[in-house]
Amino acid sequence: MAVLSDNIEQFIKSLLNEYDEMVELQRNELASYFSCAPSQINYVLATRFSPEKGYYIESKRGGGGYIKLTRVDADKQAYISAVLKKDLAGGEITEKKAMELLKNMESVGYIDARTRRLCGAALTDKAIRIPANIRDKIRANMMKEMLLALQGEE
Repeated sequence: MAVLSDNIEQFIKSLLNEYDEMVELQRNELASYFSCAPSQINYVLATRFSPEKGYYIESKRGGGGYIKLTRVDADKQAYISAVLKKDLAGGEITEKKAMELLKNMESVGYIDARTRRLCGAALTDKAIRIPANIRDKIRANMMKEMLLALQGEE
């Protein structure tokens, strides 16, 4: 299964490179091309093309449905604004997702390794020693404030 997921990921990345960082895909056509279930396409999109990895997905289901995938190479301000609106809008974020966002921000050069480690340390479950039912809410608030501080640097 991992080989199939890798192949789908590489195919989509090659399309993104070829078509200026944005592609529209038909889930069923892609599944047919790879001889897999549409849920496999969903899995690859969710795990390998998430916002924390620098991608944004728009999806329309139904007869004429599509998936619009965009690689985010926007400036720091736009990226942080997008994360605030999309990833933190629900008011909660898991430790894993927060770490992925920080890692992506480092990989695109918005923060350095030291900042990633410091912010990451503050956002761990170990650092936020409160009941689990409110931990992700507190973490989201902390991350939001960190991002707003980064946004205000420019």
